[in-house]
Amino acid sequence: MPPAAVRPPPIAILIAITAIGPLALNIFLPSLPGLVRVFHTDYGTAQLALTLYLVGIAFGQLIYGPLSDRFGRRPVLLAGLGVFVIGSLLAALAPSIGLLIGGRVVQALGGCAGMVLGRAIVRDVYERDKAASTLAYITMAMAVAPALAPAIGGFLDVWFGWQASFLFVLAFGAVVWVWCLASARETNFQRQPLPGLRGMAVGYGELLRSPVFLGYALNTAFTTAVFFAFLAGAPYIMIELLKRPASEYGALFILVSAGYALGNFIAARLAVKVGARRLVLAGSLVNLTGVLVMGGLGLAGEFSASSIFLPMCIVAAGNGLGMPNGIAAAISVNPRLAGSASGLLGFLQMSVGAVSTVAVGFLKGDDQMAMVAVMMVAVLLSLLAYGLAVSVRVRADGTVPAPGTTD
Repeated sequence: MPPAAVRPPPIAILIAITAIGPLALNIFLPSLPGLVRVFHTDYGTAQLALTLYLVGIAFGQLIYGPLSDRFGRRPVLLAGLGVFVIGSLLAALAPSIGLLIGGRVVQALGGCAGMVLGRAIVRDVYERDKAASTLAYITMAMAVAPALAPAIGGFLDVWFGWQASFLFVLAFGAVVWVWCLASARETNFQRQPLPGLRGMAVGYGELLRSPVFLGYALNTAFTTAVFFAFLAGAPYIMIELLKRPASEYGALFILVSAGYALGNFIAARLAVKVGARRLVLAGSLVNLTGVLVMGGLGLAGEFSASSIFLPMCIVAAGNGLGMPNGIAAAISVNPRLAGSASGLLGFLQMSVGAVSTVAVGFLKGDDQMAMVAVMMVAVLLSLLAYGLAVSVRVRADGTVPAPGTTD
């Protein structure tokens, strides 16, 4: 149970720190196809700026969780934001694709601090169902940044070149760092010893042996992979195949983020009343519906921006509905390891998401069906993971969770 004396931080700070990583990811996407021409490379190499960003976020989250359990959320958050600013500067000044990718990795290692610690801070100060509701409001509000980011990035790319998006997020990161320095308070007063590599492995092993944690974490990871498969494929489809400008891709992405925000709004209103378990399942089924619609349109020969982005709005709504509840359920399994659980969850999300981007890049063809195939595999695996979380609970105690409970 969170200590009564812990004062919740301003929700605006939680939104800002959680938004930094997705902002840096999404604002860059409209520039991705153009890097092929700028650096005289191929699309697969340029796409490493996306894939290795996700890998950096994945591994960074394994570190921030235990560090924040030991030293507190505030100092670790400030250190991570500083690394993000440095990485953004390195990427903006990169003279080659290799150095750009390296800057993106540093940027990711810093940007993931807010993603991990935002979740852990919420868990520090709220009970599980209230945490799910709060996370939904945070992700609904922060969806504005990823919604606007591709549009901003597209126009910055057209007007000023690809470096402008990195300078934009550098400035944003610096402002948030100063804001946190002045306003962010510590929320972790139950410090755990720094485990070392062996201790970290023991802690992560303890979490992975929990079927409930593993089921919800993998459900969230594969749900994320559905979204990242779209992020990997849609810019190539829009800009290279459909010959649409980067600014149009950015503008259409606002619709996707609006769908995500709608799902978050529904989750925030229903999390306490309905329970995390039901909303995770509902979100996964909505995801499946959206992918089926996109695939059906593709099989019918529809190949246009609307046949891709409109079904993706359904998928995004499912993500927004299920993910806050899956996250809250996973990190509430062991409150003693809330930071580590948040980090491990983030690692699974980003590593599985990175695999989905590689798969889309490897399979890409002359329409949307390769992307749809990867999305379909991911959404089916998310449903299997949900089944693991629920069915193992039944075998463990011999009971079926009551309607509305949040096992």
